[in-house]
Amino acid sequence: MRADLRLSLTALLTAAALSAATLPALADEAPAAPTPIGIGPALTDDVQRGTFRVAAWTDAPQAKVTAVSARVRQGDTVLAEIPALAPGNPWDPMTAGRFLVPSEAALRLTEDGGTIPALGRYAIDVTATDSLGNTSTRTDAGTLDFRLLPRLNSFGIGIPAWDDRNARPTGTLVGVQPGSGDLVPLPGRTVTVTPTARTPGSAVTAVTGDSGAFTGGPLPVADEYATFEASYTEDSAEVHGSAYEYRRAYDLKGREVKVTAAADKKRALSGEAVTVSGRVTDPAAGNAPVADQALMVTLGVYTDNAPYGTTVHTDADGRFSARLIAASGLADYGDYWSVRSADPYLRFDQISGVVAIPWETRIDLLTGGLSADGRISVAGVFRPRYVPGSRSSAPSQYLQLEQSADGKTGWRKIASAQAYAAYWSTFALAANSGGGYFRVRHLTSDAYAESSSRVFRLVRTPVRVVGMNAGPEPVRKGANVYTTGTLQHYTNGVWRAFGNAPVALQFQAKGSTTWRQVATGRSAANGWVSLKAKASADGSWRIRYWGDSTHFHSAAPWADFVDVR
Repeated sequence: MRADLRLSLTALLTAAALSAATLPALADEAPAAPTPIGIGPALTDDVQRGTFRVAAWTDAPQAKVTAVSARVRQGDTVLAEIPALAPGNPWDPMTAGRFLVPSEAALRLTEDGGTIPALGRYAIDVTATDSLGNTSTRTDAGTLDFRLLPRLNSFGIGIPAWDDRNARPTGTLVGVQPGSGDLVPLPGRTVTVTPTARTPGSAVTAVTGDSGAFTGGPLPVADEYATFEASYTEDSAEVHGSAYEYRRAYDLKGREVKVTAAADKKRALSGEAVTVSGRVTDPAAGNAPVADQALMVTLGVYTDNAPYGTTVHTDADGRFSARLIAASGLADYGDYWSVRSADPYLRFDQISGVVAIPWETRIDLLTGGLSADGRISVAGVFRPRYVPGSRSSAPSQYLQLEQSADGKTGWRKIASAQAYAAYWSTFALAANSGGGYFRVRHLTSDAYAESSSRVFRLVRTPVRVVGMNAGPEPVRKGANVYTTGTLQHYTNGVWRAFGNAPVALQFQAKGSTTWRQVATGRSAANGWVSLKAKASADGSWRIRYWGDSTHFHSAAPWADFVDVR
């Protein structure tokens, strides 16, 4: 190579290197700034499938979303433009913070004046703008489910009857068209009708006709509580969703009969038998007997209002008989027998009558005593034996205090009282008595059975004054009257001297009814009593002993009259 060319090439390479060293390096392309706007999924309204809702928000400070629009497309083809979605109701948790397709802008099929060409599923794009001018678009924010929503109309089960105890389901299956809400028959579909939990039987199916109508069954109906569910589910290009309807067999067409019945007694104690007998006839058949029919015969109800009874069947002559054992403690207002149908298809008015079933009772004594003046008093509580509380329907109950010499025989009534219906039915009884064996007794009433308290004994020792005398007679006014006598008490079957006991001298002026105490003292060891007081007027004198914790008062003795001159 020529030297001059070599020099020129070297100079060019050097200049290029210097130029490259002094020029700034090219920077990488900066990424776009993130938008503060967020857009949630677009969800089809399952009731009106021509509309949908979507959540949109902004994280920009002091900004809010001001506009939300959407478009519906199939692939790249836009089928509908929705320029403005309406904000939801802030008080509705389903729409608060969301934007909705306005009802007047609901999407429709082209045949209904809309822009959607056919039933199906379509993509939804959403664009949101906030008050600071920030804008964001979410492509494929959701899918518009623009398909028919299945619905069961006019579902019924017919009226089961005495001679056909079956449900025969009927109804119509339609699809609710998006946007217009028109009802479109769904022919050739299989609807399932199923007995619910407590209803016996298996499910049946029925195929809809051209109008969507179907008829199924039969399904057995045991009683008026039988309930059935009709259901249909589909997920196809044109139909999506499930439909359910329920019907209960409220109406049963039964056989009307006549029932006569009676019980063999009006009152039964606990454990006694009550027999209810009667006959069933058919007025529509010339009162012919109705044979082999189930009847429920009851005797009151339990406390949870469940009937207490048994099921019997009529014989060839339509007659029936039920023997029931009375039980104490059945619920209030349960004192009756009844005959009701055990077959929901056998119809007659319930037959009933009164039979009293007295509750078993108890009598608890709380206090009792015998006073020195010969007065017995007893208090206690009368109440049911086994059932808490009392019978609110029961009137006040009659109780009596009885006395016996030996506590076993010869009981006689000495007092009576009433105990009123309440949880604590208290009573108090009192009578004059010289002591002995006692009990409180309740006689059987329609509400409560007979009962007695425990037997208890109350005694005191009798006391008397014998040989009493007052003198001298006559006596000078202002002089002393001396009154003497012997105080005795009855112990171990013998009258004995009652010594060292307090005694009192009483005086009653002539023409007066009042006794006045004028002197006191104590009896000697041999029971001798001597008391004195000044005479002021004509009158009677006597000695009294006023008892203690174990002795009665002394019996009121005859009084000795002394003339004062």
